[in-house]
Amino acid sequence: MTYILALDQGTTSSRAVLFNHDGLPVATAQQEFTQHFPKPGWVEHDALEIWQTQKKVMQEVLQVAGITAHQIKAMGITNQRETTVVWDRRTGQPIAPAIVWQDRRTAALCDQLKLQGHGLEIQKKTGLVLDAYFSATKIAWLLDHTPGARRLAAQGHLAFGTIDTWLVWQLTGGRVHATDPSNASRTLLFNLHTQTWDDALLKRFNIPVNVLPKLVPSSGVLATTTPDLLGVAVPIAGLAGDQQAATFGQACFAPGMAKNTYGTGCFMLMNTGAVAVQSRNQLLTTVAWQGPQVAAFPTAYALEGSVFMAGATVQWLRDGLQIIQKASDVEALAASVANSGDVYLVPAFAGLGAPDWDGHARGTLIGMTRGTTRAHIARAALEAIAWQVADVFQAMSKDSGLPLTELRVDGGASQNNLLMQMQADALGVPVVRSRLTETTALGAAYLAGLATGFWKNAEEIASQWAQDRRFEPQVSAVARQKGFARWRQAVDRSRAWAQE
Repeated sequence: MTYILALDQGTTSSRAVLFNHDGLPVATAQQEFTQHFPKPGWVEHDALEIWQTQKKVMQEVLQVAGITAHQIKAMGITNQRETTVVWDRRTGQPIAPAIVWQDRRTAALCDQLKLQGHGLEIQKKTGLVLDAYFSATKIAWLLDHTPGARRLAAQGHLAFGTIDTWLVWQLTGGRVHATDPSNASRTLLFNLHTQTWDDALLKRFNIPVNVLPKLVPSSGVLATTTPDLLGVAVPIAGLAGDQQAATFGQACFAPGMAKNTYGTGCFMLMNTGAVAVQSRNQLLTTVAWQGPQVAAFPTAYALEGSVFMAGATVQWLRDGLQIIQKASDVEALAASVANSGDVYLVPAFAGLGAPDWDGHARGTLIGMTRGTTRAHIARAALEAIAWQVADVFQAMSKDSGLPLTELRVDGGASQNNLLMQMQADALGVPVVRSRLTETTALGAAYLAGLATGFWKNAEEIASQWAQDRRFEPQVSAVARQKGFARWRQAVDRSRAWAQE
């Protein structure tokens, strides 16, 4: 028996999953790592800790499965996107903590660039809005605020990478410095239309080209691991940012197909095929994947809406408010009341993502009375996730001109049946949960498996997708519109709170 190994490096944990030829996980290992919040709005990771946890679970999953690395046909990597690492090529040591995608420290720099009129030019080239979410201003911040970094960069000693690049560097013993277009298209430095790093954007953000990784296809053998890690050199044959990987794992190969992943954040992607659709509704245009030639085009694009706080909202109920002991408790607590009692939670703890893009918005809990209980707040938190996704869904329908008839869902919080029913009610279309909720790792495995002949083609992969449960809308259009209007009122109250 041979397997594909997927490394799934997320925002809060590192995972390794072994998949068999049926696209089913046969073994999983997972380890959480430390979240650092040194200042309000700042979020950091220790890149070396990320590597150590990823290496540990990669080795552990083979023991769990009782196999050797000789049985691994290839390895695919998927990762939290935009998180920025800069390290010294000579030592492999990061020059500073990694700046996480949620970090807002560069919001003022983004505002400054917008005031100078650069927002539209950047959006046309990159498909992204000018926001602290993306990597470019994080790289510039590290180069400007780490003593000696600009000099080291000028001498060619520094390397930048998103987490995929950092892992490839470590897995190959520093031999390979590479990323794929799905990750590159999240940096504000990648030109969607030329499929290359953009010199004018590099100049705009004051980033030297020599720190950037080379671009390789999302599916294709790009390197082999050093033999000492697993006992044998394993081909690295798939790279994709987590949301693009999940879209691939959900077999959304045809234009118009959409999925939503409920993780730390919430990310809806719709395949737009060979066309990079320019959003008119504050969504992002991104590379879905490059190669293999699914649906006869080498590069597939997607529209994306990003919700920053999904599972993280439930984590806040657990760790911040301490009204639940574990994340899974939220469903029963929220279900213990018939409605939220007109309480709305806007979880803008890290600003608002699509379609509002307000980096200065902050979390707001509104509508409370003396009768409000923790159950009402828990229910409002779940409804907030569903309403945020509805915001994105509406914008996506307008941009694409395609009526979305269903939404495929995955990720940890998609196991919450109450939330999925709320989601169908908020959207007015069926929500379909796939049999395998961990489609992010599966997508990375599929990309690596296609590159190495483990799976023949996209049709074989699509035939493996299976439905677990379908949630049909149960509220009237009038009730949906009323709830949505009330939600938008609450969002307006949260805006522009944290002005510098």
